Amino acid sequence: MSRTGLVDVHAHFVTDGYVAAARAAGVDHPDGMPGWPGWSVERQLDLMERGGIAKACLSVSSPGVHFGDDAAARALAREVNTFGAGVRAERPDRFGHFASLPLPDVEGALAEAAYALDELGADGVAVETNHHGRYLGDPSFAPLWAELDRRGAIVFVHPTSPPAADAVALGRPRPMLEFLFDTARTASDLLLSGVLARHPGIRWILTHGGGALPLLADRIELFRPLLEGAALGAATPAPGGGASTPPAPGTVEQFGRLWYDMAGTPFPRQVPALGAAFGTERLLYGSDYCWTPLEAVLAQIDSVDAAAPPAPGATWRDLTSRNARRLLAPRTR
Repeated sequence: MSRTGLVDVHAHFVTDGYVAAARAAGVDHPDGMPGWPGWSVERQLDLMERGGIAKACLSVSSPGVHFGDDAAARALAREVNTFGAGVRAERPDRFGHFASLPLPDVEGALAEAAYALDELGADGVAVETNHHGRYLGDPSFAPLWAELDRRGAIVFVHPTSPPAADAVALGRPRPMLEFLFDTARTASDLLLSGVLARHPGIRWILTHGGGALPLLADRIELFRPLLEGAALGAATPAPGGGASTPPAPGTVEQFGRLWYDMAGTPFPRQVPALGAAFGTERLLYGSDYCWTPLEAVLAQIDSVDAAAPPAPGATWRDLTSRNARRLLAPRTR
């Protein structure tokens, strides 16, 4: 019996120009890793054939495109987005593309999002869990979320090193632990700042099964009323009163509306924890290639295929691919 082709929403590319720009900015060991990976369309397709991946949505990973200068970041975002869109256009049956944004430059990000989505045909946009220490609930990002909400856009949230990473990572590669904590940190910031409730049209994707989020959701909910009460107490009432704002849904309910990929080590513990917390109706497949080496990706796929099925007569391939088709289906405005 033929196996269902996976839809990979967490696949990365690099270009020579991108790596050169990063190295010129002093980034020789991104996020504490030994160096930069290589990538080509041919190697990507070889992985896809060997792993049974029908389609891969390409994006640029951490550390993103902003190395300290807004103008340079805008130019680099346009460069990598034009490249990614070209790969997608040449093989639309095999590739999708999430466009890079030059955050924390919000004006530049708005312009690049419009260009990428309207002119390049990107499937969505990619952001990092924090941009130079600004997490995604930062008020400065509000215009971007409003526009992406209006568009019903997909926003792929990739983890990156937290502020003071050298102090907390203890000299170890940050993808091992810090990426997983930073995903939970930015998700909680989106929740507690009200971004998730205000912008229900955005289709957020969190990576690596939400990182530590499934284990922390109940603890966040424990503190949420206290934090919201403090915020209300600090707010200045509107003149003449007025209707009160209805309470936002609970933490687990809001997090359950997000999408999650299974990049990393999905079985035997990651996906079951995610499913117990938020369900699997928005679970997606992710390889994390090219930052995860080919043999490790193939071993991960073997673990997915060997795992106990999510339901009788179904497979994790069936489930995640069905979910991905639902997520990626075009929306009209």
